[in-house]
Amino acid sequence: MLIKFSGGKVYDPLNGVNGEIRDLFISNGRIVEKPADGVRIDKTYEVSDRVVMAGAIDPHTHIGGGKVTIARSLIPEDHRSDPVAHTRLTRAGCGHAAPSTLTTGYRYAEMGYTACFEPAMLPINARQAHMEMADTPMIDKGAYVMLGNDDFFLRLLAERKDQALINDYVAWTLHAAQALAVKVVNPGGINAFKFNQRKLDLDEQNVHYRVTPRQILAALACAVYELGVPHPLHVHGCNLGVPGNVETTLTTIEGIAGLPLHLTHIQFHSYGTEGDRKFSSGAARIAEAVNAHKNISIDVGQILFGQTVTASGDSMRQYAGHAHAHPKKWVVMDIECDAGCGVVPFRYRDKSFVHSLQWAIGLEIFLLVDDPWRVFLTTDHPNGAPFMSYPHLIRLLMDRSFRNERLALIHKGAAASSTLGSIEREYSLYEIAILTRAGPARSLGLLDRGHLGVGAMADITVYREQKDLEKMFAKPEYVFKEGELVVRNGRIVKLTQGATQVVRPDYDRAIEQVLEPYFDRFHTVQMENFKLQDEEILDQGRGRIVVHPCRARATV
Repeated sequence: MLIKFSGGKVYDPLNGVNGEIRDLFISNGRIVEKPADGVRIDKTYEVSDRVVMAGAIDPHTHIGGGKVTIARSLIPEDHRSDPVAHTRLTRAGCGHAAPSTLTTGYRYAEMGYTACFEPAMLPINARQAHMEMADTPMIDKGAYVMLGNDDFFLRLLAERKDQALINDYVAWTLHAAQALAVKVVNPGGINAFKFNQRKLDLDEQNVHYRVTPRQILAALACAVYELGVPHPLHVHGCNLGVPGNVETTLTTIEGIAGLPLHLTHIQFHSYGTEGDRKFSSGAARIAEAVNAHKNISIDVGQILFGQTVTASGDSMRQYAGHAHAHPKKWVVMDIECDAGCGVVPFRYRDKSFVHSLQWAIGLEIFLLVDDPWRVFLTTDHPNGAPFMSYPHLIRLLMDRSFRNERLALIHKGAAASSTLGSIEREYSLYEIAILTRAGPARSLGLLDRGHLGVGAMADITVYREQKDLEKMFAKPEYVFKEGELVVRNGRIVKLTQGATQVVRPDYDRAIEQVLEPYFDRFHTVQMENFKLQDEEILDQGRGRIVVHPCRARATV
């Protein structure tokens, strides 16, 4: 079947297309060249005066795994307050801060998103994470496997094993967990919490293994680079949420020696200690460092006001924040040889000095980082805010007048402490397409997603231009998934099942001769049962696995 999109205003940054009026043609789920004259067009969509972009990509959203399950269980009031009705196509669901699997897929698609990635999958929990993602319809999925707090890796570092052996272990774990990238959360800190350390700075030693977060970051970043994994090491740094942590973040950037690094939810790592309250914005210094270091990319983790739930593998920092739980309930747990987990419900208030300044810090970072290709739009769902708030965030970035109206409503002391009101920059539609499509696709190595060039998967979102940008991005006119119309006017019209995106770098299989006795001695599962097989993801033919290539690189 040959489909034509006629006369749309196309924003396709990966191909340098900035608002040009163009026709697009789709066949067999992909974008194709304009057919020869006389070739029959089976279906035409007239999209004149419409904005046409690739399907949006969320590179950091907690949608599967143990902590998400706990979050859903911990806040039943969230489900009761936001039910989703059963329709002739969709099944009933619920939840806003931590929506059910079905609701997650529906709502992402209804906003024009076609791919979303879980950023913190424990290897031992990979089976459950993939099962939850498989139960999430409409969107492509993938996950970043967590390393850096696991006992086996820390033993390798403590024993000063060769980088080649570490590389083999990282690659083996990517295969075993069926992952797309590698994530480190509070490097060494989750593990140190198990030995009663309550903080761990960049050059502070874990009391048991005598290794530092800096050593952990260097070894993992080197492994990811040398294995050719497209996405850089995805780093949740030390001292999340701690006043003064801007110094740790800057030292992390300087200390990685030019290796590619992605700093995630950086808003939570950009705090100074200036002023009477000993809490201030470090956004300008962070933006200056990111601008100067082309090896660094970031996502922001913007906070937005209202009720949510924080869910993280960072048990050390979640425990530190449990006293602020709203409602007053929380879960923190250790997970045998891997890492940990913490879930704390939370409400961000616009009359709180700290929360207001956090809000301003995130927006300052967005607006002060020069290169939109190295900053991605996230709220660290659900930690900063639920993903359904993205249209509101986009309006804040694109509309200075609206942004300043909201700035006038926050805590007066925080507003006075922020430079946000003086920043004139407004994002363009082209830049929003980079933040939400082209940038994440390029960073993750999704060669046929995030753009509208010939050969790309026909994941396409069509918006009706509106003055109210929040309304525009909240309800696309059309969303196509692999060439099929799945959303019309913000409503699901066809159900589909997305693919699972993975990487499989080469490695020396001899690593299993070291791993097998380790599993027999320390784990509750055998090594072969730890590994997730393709058939488990495919689930009787319902799913599909897409393997993205790794780039061969010389050793550092």
